[in-house]
Amino acid sequence: MDFKLELVEIKKPADLNIIIGQAHFIKTVEDIYEVLVCSVPQIKFGLAFCESSGSALVRIEGNDEELKRIASQNALNVGAGHTFFIVIKDAYPINVLNQIKMIPEVCCIFCASANPLQVMVVGSSQGRGILGVIDGVAPSGIEKEDGISWRKDLLRKIGYKR
Repeated sequence: MDFKLELVEIKKPADLNIIIGQAHFIKTVEDIYEVLVCSVPQIKFGLAFCESSGSALVRIEGNDEELKRIASQNALNVGAGHTFFIVIKDAYPINVLNQIKMIPEVCCIFCASANPLQVMVVGSSQGRGILGVIDGVAPSGIEKEDGISWRKDLLRKIGYKR
C-alpha cells in the first residue's frame, strides 16, 4: 500500500488563533457555529469542515468573510476528511475549547494556537489524514525567575488571573 507524507503550512495572520480538529458528521458545522456564538457573543470566526464522503466539499460557516476565507483555504490545502478549521478573532481558544470538545460528533482537537503551524498529512489512494501538528518552535531552555514573573504578569494583564 503506497502513501505520501506532506507537511502543510497553515496560512493565517499572526494575530489570529486557529483550532484544528476532527469530527464525524456534517452536522458539526451547525453545532460548532452555535457553540461559538453562544460561548462568546462578540467572537468573529470562520469555520471550514472537510466532508469525507458524498460530494466531499469543504463546508463553510462563520460571521466574518475574511476569517471564512482563511479557514476554507487552509481546510482545502490540508484536505483531510472530517477535519475542521476554526479561525477566531476577538476571543481566545480557551474561551471555547471545552464547549467544542463537548460536541458529540467532535472526535479530537489537534491544536488551538496563534503560533506558526505546520500540519503533517498522510495521503493514500483513499484520501488524506492528519498525523499531527507542529505548533510554534522548539523550546530554547528552562524557565527561570524572570520568565516566571513575565508569565504571571502576562496572565494578569490579559485578565486570566487576578
